Amino acid sequence: MKIAWFSIPAHGHTNPTLALVREMTGAGHEVTYFSFEQFREKIERAGAEFVPCDSCNFEMEDKEYAEKVGKDMAFATELLVKSTLALDDMVAKKVAQIKPDLIVSDSIAYWGRLTAIKYHIPYVSSTTTFAFNKYSAKYIKHGFGELFTMLFSMPKIKRLIRELQKKGYPVKGILDIVQNDNATNTIVYTSREFQPCADTFSDKYCFVGPSIRPLEGEISKTAEKLIYISMGTVIKNQELYRNCVEAFRDTEYQVIISLGANEKEPVDLPDNIQVYSSVDQMAVLSIADVFLTHCGMNSASEALYYEVPLILFPQTPEQGAVAKRVEELGAGIKLPSAQKEDVLMAAKKLFNDKQYKLAAREISKGFKRCGGAKAAREFLESLC
Repeated sequence: MKIAWFSIPAHGHTNPTLALVREMTGAGHEVTYFSFEQFREKIERAGAEFVPCDSCNFEMEDKEYAEKVGKDMAFATELLVKSTLALDDMVAKKVAQIKPDLIVSDSIAYWGRLTAIKYHIPYVSSTTTFAFNKYSAKYIKHGFGELFTMLFSMPKIKRLIRELQKKGYPVKGILDIVQNDNATNTIVYTSREFQPCADTFSDKYCFVGPSIRPLEGEISKTAEKLIYISMGTVIKNQELYRNCVEAFRDTEYQVIISLGANEKEPVDLPDNIQVYSSVDQMAVLSIADVFLTHCGMNSASEALYYEVPLILFPQTPEQGAVAKRVEELGAGIKLPSAQKEDVLMAAKKLFNDKQYKLAAREISKGFKRCGGAKAAREFLESLC
């Protein structure tokens, strides 16, 4: 089988797919992966042929764009449609060369879905967040301001759709681009138990569980209780990091903070707090007792896989959906603010109430019952 695979330039949308890509290429299938230079090495290591999209005027490579995409629905839709137009000529040539039997694309890499429609190629959505339909979409809170912005920008989006139509994409409106339905074959990298409203999705949705890679290093645990803190790679939160240092300064906890490359390291650190630009997150979570997180789907899933309860501090509507589900299942506490008193109180509550640990353990059991990359491969093979 020949597969053309499309993703956006984001770690959280690329990393979960790599185990499946490796599974497919290991089984003798050919995968051509359209992505961006920063991901070339790991994609090629998974056995796929890499096709760079960097030269196609792809604005979302800018970190500020990536942050805005997470928060602004209208901006995201406009940007991703523009990206489809920018990629059109290059993708058309490569599809003619590859002649794929199947297209797999990230759920918001709209150019993959549109390419499948344009060339009448079977399509699979790769969903690294929750699957969303009219029921589960209630987990994402969009305010009146955002809806107003979306309505205000619709004339611009309609113009872009007309441009897509001129390029041969048979789309009538925005829903043709952004909406999956129960007839769309979809791989979801979580369990049915963790997926909100799972009973509203058809059997065309294959819930394979999170992609958990092997540990790459070792982290020493130097205290009875270890708190790990990370807010991901996109959205900055310097105030939270400073407040965490003050909250845990005079405690018996070991604290590991992963700042990301663009954050400044807090000064005057006590001996019990270690700060890094990056860590092997899996290695830390395998020994952590509490995780303070922005609630990215991958980070939350990795923690819950290792039965680690969460302090939830979402920054985008999508992260808010993850936080709501974790809270609903009893495996975490949402921070009311970034103030040090709230941070310390949340940590103490998770340590003192064992129900949070037990709830995380139940979610972990659901993840481990999933079929993983092997089940996803069998699902793809059944479509061709």
